[in-house]
Amino acid sequence: MIKPKLKQVEAWAREIGKVVKEMQFGDLQTEHKSKADLVTRADKLSEAFLKGKVKQAFPDHSILAEESGQQADNLEHQWFIDPLDGTLNYSHGLPVFAISIAYAYKGELQLGVIYDPSRDEMFSSQLGKGAWLNGKPIRVSKTDKLIDAMLITGFRFHLLDTPQSNVDNFLNLSHVAQTVRRLGSAALDLAYVACGRVEGFWEISLFPWDAAAGILLIREAGGIVEPIYETKSLLEGAPSLLAANPTLFEEIKKVLLTKEYK
Repeated sequence: MIKPKLKQVEAWAREIGKVVKEMQFGDLQTEHKSKADLVTRADKLSEAFLKGKVKQAFPDHSILAEESGQQADNLEHQWFIDPLDGTLNYSHGLPVFAISIAYAYKGELQLGVIYDPSRDEMFSSQLGKGAWLNGKPIRVSKTDKLIDAMLITGFRFHLLDTPQSNVDNFLNLSHVAQTVRRLGSAALDLAYVACGRVEGFWEISLFPWDAAAGILLIREAGGIVEPIYETKSLLEGAPSLLAANPTLFEEIKKVLLTKEYK
């Protein structure tokens, strides 16, 4: 049985990342998927490219991708592809976006790659072997006091006027952490936890293509990633997720659990 190699997946991400970066200030042919959810020509091109690479190398593998959904073949081999995470940033000219690719075998993540073409930063991980930034090993932060911690979160537009808005969580943690940021790319948020730039990240309703690569990256870098309110797999549906270094994970989770969503 032939399985993908990390260098192979990194090469795919780097190749399409260069193209996406070059396209950013051209005609993006932007369309609205919903009021605050966009898709551009670059999203579509990147997804078609990456799906093509997977199918050329592994024709029977299944793919779950943001724009085209589930292509179910052999579900023992599952790919998770976010062709351009941070499309809103991208469409406004902000250099905060990434390509995210992960591969799982029998439900267990094996490889994860998050590539930031604006900074030429390649975050990658392999099950049991570690996590790297441009080939150098990375670890989560050792910060052990929440007041010294920088956290990141995100907000789902369709949840803003519901009990799941995440606004209360943002306010609660803003009172006890050093600061809370919103960057607009869940893939990079997770990568920044993995390399120790920030201490934690949480979000309500995060899809597997957003999170899969980052989940493995953080775990291989010594961090913890778990659902906050649900018990189901992080690779199914759209669960709420918390990722943090081991010393602060439970403390952050305790604050988040002061408001349980139904």
